[in-house]
Amino acid sequence: MKSLFSKYNTDGFFDEMFLENGKVREKYQDTLDFLEKFSIKDLNQIQLENEKNQIRKGITFNDYSIENATERIMPFDLIPRIIENKEWSLVEIGLKQRVSALNLFLEDVYGKQHILNDGTIPRKLIETSKHFLKECIGIKPNKNIWIHVSGIDLIRGSDGVFRVLEDNLRCPSGVSYFLENRNISENIFSNLNTFKEIASIQDYPRHLSEMLHYISQKKNHNAAVLSPGIFNSAYFEHSFLAEKMKIDLVEPQDLVVLNGRIKKRTTKGFETLDVIYRRIDDVFLDSKVFKKDSLLSIKGLFDVYKKGNIAIANAFGTGVADDKVVYAYTPKMIEYYLKETPILPIVDTYLFDNKASVRFVIDNLETLVVKEANEAGGNGMLIGSEATKAEMEVFRKKIKANPRDFIAQPIIQLSRVPSFIDNKLKGTHVDLRPYIVYGKDMYVTPGGFTRVALKENSLIVNSSKGGGSKDTWVL
Repeated sequence: MKSLFSKYNTDGFFDEMFLENGKVREKYQDTLDFLEKFSIKDLNQIQLENEKNQIRKGITFNDYSIENATERIMPFDLIPRIIENKEWSLVEIGLKQRVSALNLFLEDVYGKQHILNDGTIPRKLIETSKHFLKECIGIKPNKNIWIHVSGIDLIRGSDGVFRVLEDNLRCPSGVSYFLENRNISENIFSNLNTFKEIASIQDYPRHLSEMLHYISQKKNHNAAVLSPGIFNSAYFEHSFLAEKMKIDLVEPQDLVVLNGRIKKRTTKGFETLDVIYRRIDDVFLDSKVFKKDSLLSIKGLFDVYKKGNIAIANAFGTGVADDKVVYAYTPKMIEYYLKETPILPIVDTYLFDNKASVRFVIDNLETLVVKEANEAGGNGMLIGSEATKAEMEVFRKKIKANPRDFIAQPIIQLSRVPSFIDNKLKGTHVDLRPYIVYGKDMYVTPGGFTRVALKENSLIVNSSKGGGSKDTWVL
């Protein structure tokens, strides 16, 4: 039988399954042997069956930023991404180090502000951040934890080294698809020896639930997942996690402030909530304090929070730590607060804090990626090598008008993993989002949500931009 991968080419990229000479990496040998038993027709049938199962189970992603958009499945590619334990162990330690430093940074900037007072990070940079909430100054969240759930995006370049691309510290999404991907893999690969050796991820909801219990400070706490509602792109995830944790899924109209506490409406009257896992950004949560025209407001919530009568994960104000301009200072944070050398490097980042750097970026846009500091989902981004002259000119004007709100980075050719697309096996670029839950201890998911750029030669992996996902196996 002709090999499925006979025409597969690494094309000079760092390929996670094959070496440059075309030989399979040892960690993939068992999986390759298994896949070679199938024809293209067989793989296509498996893919179609998986898509039908996702629709039946309601595993959908909604992108209402697109006109006439409808619910659709999160595209899943059946060829897994495999990471060896010795490699992952270092990443896990590096993620714990990073989240620890970011948490101390938030405690500091909303507290005594040592890192600003001594000029390690410019005060103006923090105070002009869109997500810096001066209302949080002086507040101490329960157990002094600010970042309860984070999704840190990692990439690999041509050298195969994991680097941090960005931090998602407000309402990181994707974990439900990450967990469901494992269920799909089990249906396909359950008899494979390698599959029997991979670390389990299915206890994530338990770790999330234990964290909520820890910060609630009550033995018999009442918790809920707070969702903006069915029109949110990640609504499936909100309902999925509430169900797994056996707690209520609520929307803002279900909650009210009474007698200094947050009450949940029920058919039997009001019940007091002790802890909320919120999936709504800070500024929408209380129109009395933040965004006055918010339709997702629970008026008075922030005052209840300040008094310590409700625990909220993630804490108000965490967004300043995932501002992409602040990201450039994270290696300094690790050295400053932990007195350690960063284990995970970040991508080289240009800030527009002087005329020379602005001029350099404007003159070299075709070789750079430019990002707006507080955008997400692939929005507000220019990849110079793929942009038209008109698009580059738009960004030049934006940068000149408001240099604080942009960063630039070199274009990194992301590592690739084979994917089954249009009845062919092609190399596709990937990133990785592990999830970290910070409660009594810090838990890092073994592996994470591998996002895939399903469009040929594309570097954009975001689901809202046509990306998909793979299961990630940590041996």
